[in-house]
Amino acid sequence: MPYSESDTLSLKRKVDHYKEVLQNTRHYRELWKTGLKKNIIESLETLAKAAGLEYDIEEREEIENLEAVVLTLGHSESGLGEPVGSDMRRDLIKQNGSLVYQQLFNGKVLVLINYPFIEKYGQPQPPKTIAIYRPQELKEPYYLQHMVTFVTDITSWEDYDDDAPEPNQRIGFKMNFEDGEK
Repeated sequence: MPYSESDTLSLKRKVDHYKEVLQNTRHYRELWKTGLKKNIIESLETLAKAAGLEYDIEEREEIENLEAVVLTLGHSESGLGEPVGSDMRRDLIKQNGSLVYQQLFNGKVLVLINYPFIEKYGQPQPPKTIAIYRPQELKEPYYLQHMVTFVTDITSWEDYDDDAPEPNQRIGFKMNFEDGEK
């Protein structure tokens, strides 16, 4: 059965869009290589230094086109220790958190926060995705916004307590009374 041009028009549009997406992937990957990665590193270094934040920048390049730039706060002794034998103690290590710019398979950039965690003390929280950007969408104001979000979130992790109820736990009639008491 022969198909008319009008029959295949929708399919042709979808194929054209598919080809455009593939071309975008190649273009996004090239932008990462030719300047975006360097711009991310410079912006993070400038902001961290201006704020007095102790940090390291790691470039992860194990797989081409899945590279990442990681601003990490490193690791430290947690202050917690486990007994080893009768007269020794082993310090538990705390990973202090990181802000990650990860190149995705399609050349877009995933920005996420890895929360701090202490080894052998529960499970690490899953990373928090801030956003996914096309390379040309990552502008200077976003780096500042990401750093503010990162520092705010890790500060909340460090200052954890149960004084403030989680928003999804505030249900029922109690909510009206709590709002009036403030």
